[in-house]
Amino acid sequence: MGGWIWDGGDPWGWLAFFVLNGLGAAASVAAGRAFAKSWSPRLLIAPAMAALAAAVHFLHYALFQEPFSWYYYGVGLILLLAAASFGYQTMRVRQMATQYSWAFEKQGLSWRER
Repeated sequence: MGGWIWDGGDPWGWLAFFVLNGLGAAASVAAGRAFAKSWSPRLLIAPAMAALAAAVHFLHYALFQEPFSWYYYGVGLILLLAAASFGYQTMRVRQMATQYSWAFEKQGLSWRER
């Protein structure tokens, strides 16, 4: 283990890390928005992001022969959970301000009563 986010062994590894985890983060934002759009509870995001983190970690292994590491799986999972929570919250704020426009209005990443 070289670093706390990326192993640091391969000079092109940083590109692999940021490209794959960037695409994974974009997918997790979209998944978070989809969970919010269907009015699903926030707790359902965790198992979906665990599966997505496993898929991203598998791509690291399949494309770049990186060995499996629970530590880097956990780092990826935390990144994906944060991105999915951001997507969930932005969609939920939009829903509350649109669906209940007579009672709530947007206020950053939250809503407030009128």
